[in-house]
Amino acid sequence: MAVNLVNVENVSKVYGTRALLDGVSLGVSEGDRIGVVGRNGDGKTTLIRMLAKLEEADSGRVTHSGGLRLGVLTQHDSLDPEATVRHEVIRDMADHEWAGNAKVRDVLTGLFGGLDLPGFPKGLDTVIGPLSGGERRRIALAKLLIEEQDLIVLDEPTNHLDVEGIAWLAGHLRSRRSALVCVTHDRWFLDQVCTRMWDVQRGTVHEYDGGYSDYVFARAERERIAASEEAKRQNLVRKELAWLRRGAPARTSKPRFRVEAANELIKDVPPPRDRSELMKFASSRLGKTVFDLEDVTVQAGPKVLLKHVTWQLGPGDRIGLVGVNGAGKTSLLRAMQQAARTEGEAQPAGGRIAVGRTVKLAYLSQEVAELDPTWRVLEAVQQVRERVDLGKGREMTAGQLCEMFGFSKEKQWTPVGDLSGGERRRLQLLRLLMDEPNVLFLDEPTNDLDIETLTQLEDLLDGWPGSMIVISHDRFFVERTTDTVHALLGDGTLRMLPRGIDEYLERRRSMEESVAARAAATAAPKPATTEKSAAEQRAAKKELQKIERQLDRISEKETTLHAQIAENATDFAKVAELDARLRDLTGEREELELRWLELAEDA
Repeated sequence: MAVNLVNVENVSKVYGTRALLDGVSLGVSEGDRIGVVGRNGDGKTTLIRMLAKLEEADSGRVTHSGGLRLGVLTQHDSLDPEATVRHEVIRDMADHEWAGNAKVRDVLTGLFGGLDLPGFPKGLDTVIGPLSGGERRRIALAKLLIEEQDLIVLDEPTNHLDVEGIAWLAGHLRSRRSALVCVTHDRWFLDQVCTRMWDVQRGTVHEYDGGYSDYVFARAERERIAASEEAKRQNLVRKELAWLRRGAPARTSKPRFRVEAANELIKDVPPPRDRSELMKFASSRLGKTVFDLEDVTVQAGPKVLLKHVTWQLGPGDRIGLVGVNGAGKTSLLRAMQQAARTEGEAQPAGGRIAVGRTVKLAYLSQEVAELDPTWRVLEAVQQVRERVDLGKGREMTAGQLCEMFGFSKEKQWTPVGDLSGGERRRLQLLRLLMDEPNVLFLDEPTNDLDIETLTQLEDLLDGWPGSMIVISHDRFFVERTTDTVHALLGDGTLRMLPRGIDEYLERRRSMEESVAARAAATAAPKPATTEKSAAEQRAAKKELQKIERQLDRISEKETTLHAQIAENATDFAKVAELDARLRDLTGEREELELRWLELAEDA
C-alpha cells in the first residue's frame, strides 16, 4: 500500500475579501503524479506553497510524513548571484565524481544541451548574477533534479524550456520514483507526466484520475450531467473534447463506458475549423500574395541565422514554427515585420521579402508592451476599437471580448497598473485582435496564460480568417491552432515537417547523434602514419575539390526542393514525396562532409 506523504486537512486561505481556498482536504501518496490546473488567480500557486509549507494556512492544517525529502521549484529562485553554476548545481562534488554520475550527466545534457553548458560564457564556472531569468530558471531546476527526493513540487517548470527540453523533462519525471505535484499550463506535458489532476476553481479543488485528456473527458461528462442540453451546446469544453477525440483518441486511459458517453456528447459538434471556407475568406481579404521570401539571409549582428531561404506564407496559411533556441525564429518574424512596416523597402541581409499590398499585420512579441497604468482594462481595449468583426457574421463589443478573455465586468474597471503579468499578456493579445489584422505573428503567446484562457484563445482563433505564424514551446497549442509545422534546425535552413513536432524531435536526435559520432571519431587516437607524398596530397586536393562541387550541387537541389514543398504545401502526398527526396539528399551530404574531413588531413 502506498505511503501517504502529505495531508491537507480542511485548509482555508483568504486574501483581502476573497477566499482563494475554502475548506480544502487533499492528500499526496508515494507514486502520485498530480497536475494542478485552474484560472490565473484562483489559488494554484497558493495551494502548492501551503502543501510545501512555504506559506501558512488561515485555518486547517498541513502535515508531512516523518523525514520527508521535499524538493520545490518556485517561480522565483533563491540562487546566490555571486556563486557560479558549478557551486549551485554540482556543489562540492569532484569532477570525476559528477562526470561519472549518470543522473548528473542526464540532467545537464537534458537542460543545457551538454556537460560543458554550451551557451553559457564560462560553462559551469559562469557567475549566476548577470544571467537571464530563463537561464537562472534552468539552473534552479537542474539543482533540484540532481538531488534525491520523496516529493517534488514544481510551479511552471516548462517556462523558458524549448520543445526538446520539455520532452526531456517529461521523460525524466516519468522515470523518477519521486511523487510529483506540478502547476503548469502545458497540456501536452500534463498528458505525458500526470496520473491525477487537481482543478482549482472558486475556492474548491476537484480531483480527477488520469492526465489532461482524461480530465477534459471527466469534466465534460460532469457538465453533461449537471447542465441542460442547450447549455452544454454552448460550452467550450465540448469543443475541446471533440478536438481531443478526433486528433488523438489513444491519449485517454478512461474506461470504455466514459469514452462512449463523451462521444455521444460530441456527436453533433462540427470540426474545430472549416479550412476550405477560411482559406476562401482569407484569400478575399488578402489576395494572392501575403509574404514571399526569395533567397533570404537573416543575421543577428555578425551571426548568420538563416541563409538562402525561399519560402511563402499564403492566404489562410496557419504555420507552427519550431526550432532550437537561437536558431532565428524570432529574427525571421522581425525581418518579415520590418518589411511589412516599410512596404518592402527594408530588406534582410540577403535576398528579398515581398509583402502583399493588403497585409495588415499584428505581431505579439515576447515582451509585454507598456500601457498607461492609469487606464482601466476596458478603456485600454476601447482605445483600439469599440467593436470587432470576427468573420462569418460574428461581431463582438470590446466588453464581450474582454469577458471572453477572462476579464469579468468588475475586472474590466481595474487599472492596468494593478494587473498581474499573465493578465497584461492577455490584454496585449486582446488589443492586437481588436485591431482586426489579417495576418498574425504570435511569438510565445501562451506565456503566463492559464489553460482556460488558452482554450478561449484557441476557440477564437478557430474562426479567425487570416494567415498566422505561431512560435511556441507549447506543443498542444501549436498542434491545436496550426495546420503545418516548419522547423529551424540550427543549420541555416527552414524545413516543412509533414509529421509535425514528432518529426522535429526525431531529426534533432539524429543530428545530435551524428555530431557525437563525429566528435568521437575526431577524439579517437590516430595510428602513427608517415608523411604523405606529394602525389598523395595532390590526389587528396583533387578529390576535395570534386566533393566541394558535389556539395554545391546538393545545396542547390535542397533549395529547389524547399521551394517546391512551399508551392505544394496543401498537397500532402506531394510534400511527403519531396520530403523523402530531401532526406536522401541530407544523408548524401553528410557522407560527403565526413569524407571531406578525412581528406582535409591528407591534403
